[in-house]
Amino acid sequence: QIQLVESGGGSVQAGGSLKLSCVASGYNDRRNCMGWFRQAPGKPREGVAHIFSGGGGSTYYADSVKGRFTISQDNGKNTVYLQMNSLKPEDTGMYFCAADFLPPELCFGSDKYDYWGQGTQVTVSS
Repeated sequence: QIQLVESGGGSVQAGGSLKLSCVASGYNDRRNCMGWFRQAPGKPREGVAHIFSGGGGSTYYADSVKGRFTISQDNGKNTVYLQMNSLKPEDTGMYFCAADFLPPELCFGSDKYDYWGQGTQVTVSS
């Protein structure tokens, strides 16, 4: 089992920044892929950013956040971060951290992760 705890959400005005953190505990050697997903009310969950440890830390971003969001990890702290800059009202939603041991095509292109956090709310006002 892997436990994930997110933090760092909050309310900001458009153009502002937030940095989300996700601390992983448990069987950390059983994950090589971590991702951030978000879900707005009435909308399906979408992948935002992913990082694949097996590929030397290669990353993947949704088109909607490219150039504004950055995913990174600190293996010593078992923590993954999501730096979010130039936030827009459409970035509003519950942000979830996820982890699993996956091949790259599933790490970057799916939500087939077994382990999920409880989420942290991000609200961007115009």
